[in-house]
Amino acid sequence: MRLTQHSNYAMRLLMYCALKPEHTVRLAEIAGAYDISGHHLNKIAQRLVHIGAIQAIRGRNGGIRLAKDPKDINIGEIIRQTEENMIIVECFSEETNTCPLISQCKFRMLLQDALAAFLKVLDAYTLADMVSHPDCLKPLLGMSEQIGNLSEVHRPNCA
Repeated sequence: MRLTQHSNYAMRLLMYCALKPEHTVRLAEIAGAYDISGHHLNKIAQRLVHIGAIQAIRGRNGGIRLAKDPKDINIGEIIRQTEENMIIVECFSEETNTCPLISQCKFRMLLQDALAAFLKVLDAYTLADMVSHPDCLKPLLGMSEQIGNLSEVHRPNCA
């Protein structure tokens, strides 16, 4: 299974906001940090507002911020809400299925089990898990100074 760019960027947007919990963040800032399209990011933000993951703040100091604590944002739920469909093969949809084996197909059952297992793994994680090492992530997004030439014993544990 391959996730869409929409879901990938949604996760990036959420992670960025989780790394700046005390701030309202502008979409242009996030787009610049990831070098992605601001226009595309705007569509994703609208979807995340609609599902209640982020809040949009209007006005001069406006932007976006998380609508919930990162520990309350489930990764599996975000993926379910940002993927247009979870149709791995044509037989997952009655509208597109042309396979004559559908009633007895073990491959279809295997793929259904695999999709369920995939989502079960994602359900075991929250946004807080994704940003559990902020000292390692923030420099990569230009949020703080790089660590520089410090010896390994002084570097944060980014495992």
